[in-house]
Amino acid sequence: MKKIEIKNDDIKIDGKSIQIISGAIHYFRIHPDLWDDRLDKAVAFGLNCIETYIPWNIHEPHRGEFCFEGICDFEKFIDKVHERNLKMILRPGPYICAEWDNGGIPAWVSGLDGVSLRCMNEVYIKALTDYFDVLLPKITPKLYSNGGPVIMMQVENEYGSYGNDHKYMQYIADLYRKHGIDVPLATSDGPGGHFLLGGSLPDILTAVNFGGEPEKAFANLKTFSPDSPKMCMEFWNGWFDHWGGKHHTRGAGTEPGGAAEVFEKMLASGAHVNFYMFHGGTNFGFTNGANGTFRDEYIPTVTSYDYDCPLNEYGDASYKFESCQKIIAKYSNNPAIKSIKQVKKICPANVKFSGSAVLLDNIANICTLHGHAVVPPTMEKLGENFGFIHYRTRIDGPMPVLPGFDYGMETLNLFEVNDYAMVWLDGKYMGHRMRDDGRNYFELPSIGKEGAVIDIIVENCGRKNYGTYVGKDFKGIVNCVSIGQQKLVNWDYNLLPMADLSRLEFAKFNDVPAVFHFAEFEVDEIGEAFVKRPGTKGLIWVNGFNLGRYWNIGPTETLYIPSPVLKKGRNEIIVLELEKLDCDSIVFSPEHLLGETE
Repeated sequence: MKKIEIKNDDIKIDGKSIQIISGAIHYFRIHPDLWDDRLDKAVAFGLNCIETYIPWNIHEPHRGEFCFEGICDFEKFIDKVHERNLKMILRPGPYICAEWDNGGIPAWVSGLDGVSLRCMNEVYIKALTDYFDVLLPKITPKLYSNGGPVIMMQVENEYGSYGNDHKYMQYIADLYRKHGIDVPLATSDGPGGHFLLGGSLPDILTAVNFGGEPEKAFANLKTFSPDSPKMCMEFWNGWFDHWGGKHHTRGAGTEPGGAAEVFEKMLASGAHVNFYMFHGGTNFGFTNGANGTFRDEYIPTVTSYDYDCPLNEYGDASYKFESCQKIIAKYSNNPAIKSIKQVKKICPANVKFSGSAVLLDNIANICTLHGHAVVPPTMEKLGENFGFIHYRTRIDGPMPVLPGFDYGMETLNLFEVNDYAMVWLDGKYMGHRMRDDGRNYFELPSIGKEGAVIDIIVENCGRKNYGTYVGKDFKGIVNCVSIGQQKLVNWDYNLLPMADLSRLEFAKFNDVPAVFHFAEFEVDEIGEAFVKRPGTKGLIWVNGFNLGRYWNIGPTETLYIPSPVLKKGRNEIIVLELEKLDCDSIVFSPEHLLGETE
């Protein structure tokens, strides 16, 4: 009988003590053809365990529609972990934070009438239970007790930083047990008192998350939960980046506060450690989250999730790999530890764009849901996680501009239009507004008696993933659009998740706002590649694969192209530039440019 026992600081597997040295690898942030490479390098680094979240919003993107294929095939990922004789910790949420859109909770859940997330709210619990009734039976065969690698499951995630509904936490634990989850359960929170009080459960292992001062963190853990082993579920050896900020790095060595120095203190004390992250990966497509403690505070996360961790975004050992690997070798005597080779990189020749497709002219070709509503609906009410939403209305005339008259200037006002809104009047581009830039209006020209058509396209730049506004960061026209204080009603809407661009109609090159641009480039050999930011703000697809967002406010200057996306010979690239290109060409880079550091 395979058995896992936990007593004080000792974790035993089949009667043998083990010190867990784990690393976070998110299967959903890595091209599935590269899972083997990343796991092989985890073995070479010296890990004996892999940890991953499971994000609800990619596995049930729309209610009752489930996806467990391709990059969502977490069962295949677990099998690959098992093939390498590694153990595994699973953290299915339902909330995961992870700098991931909405903390992993699907947008359709946020849009349910009467819902309140992460508590014993009937509407939320029904949605959660329906999902777990599908998910958990896929996990049960992977448990260590059933011959698989999974030795631990986490209940919720950092719940003490959000709430204190212990009945809700216990409900999840009971749901695990109902589905035959018989491995040890854990919670994880920051080491502060109210975090642990709100997020922990009796008779369940309590772990802590931190980046430094392990002695203080573990001392507080022991005060709160004397029977839990010293376990750092998230050792923050690096950090993530926000648009408009600097690229974060952290010292790697044995200097005071360096990642290796903190790591060694934990291993020397007998603690169990999970690197968050060992390999960060990429927020492909529209999957990044955002931060913001207050309603009007909004700071979206960049596409790269390199995290300045031991294995960088494209699979090379970072400067942190060797310094921490030496510590593992000192305390584990792991015979699998070895150096790793750098990945092969290529830099294709630059190529000019050959055609363009205006977004407004292609709405019908990329729309997945359209309709009409008196009050414009949000993306959440329409059940969509990612992408853009288009709104159109007609306003009556005449509305002349009368210079010198107190009421002579009419303004089009955007009230809570989230996040990046582009506005056209009778097909003429008026400009954009970002939700936090303080300029939420446009001055209207004279409008004749025939009236005018207003088009608004809104980009969801990522929902908040941490704090009290998780699940409340709605996208699209959240409040209203008005002329003066007069709310505009009767809107046509089109959802634009942009998962399929095959029906775009390209014509001659045209560098105007909100345009798809097309090019073809040749590749003689396959390797990891990087494409430079081609314009002000937008996204890039290579052979139909959405690499993610770029933005000239930085810090990131290139997007990573995973080698499996490329093919020898001709490759297609599509850029959606929302404002203006820097030039008429796609420019590749021999290296990944993550931006200036602090």
